[in-house]
Amino acid sequence: MKMQGFTADDAAMERSPDQDGDIETGDVVNEADGAPISIGYGRWGPGATLTETMLVDDVMIILEGSLDVTSEGDTVSAGPGGIVHMPKGVEVTIKAGPTGARTAYVTYPNWRAARG
Repeated sequence: MKMQGFTADDAAMERSPDQDGDIETGDVVNEADGAPISIGYGRWGPGATLTETMLVDDVMIILEGSLDVTSEGDTVSAGPGGIVHMPKGVEVTIKAGPTGARTAYVTYPNWRAARG
């Protein structure tokens, strides 16, 4: 695999698996590229909420809007430039702010491979 650069326009956005909220993700690098990580972009509609137990270590960088991430009674609120790390095995609830959010993410290992 060679060095590459990406923008959000490079991501083929699709609804996140196993959820019906207004949330889309789009990998730009994943196992199909031979990478041990997934890198991509996310789009969260206004107030969209997702609760799940993390199958991978996930780092989200908030590019636009805001997200509240709650785990074990603690909430991290992040806006543009904020970074949230969600460790493997932790249950989280992620809620977009009133204008939604755009994010970039990196997971280890590949999140699709971890889903089986």
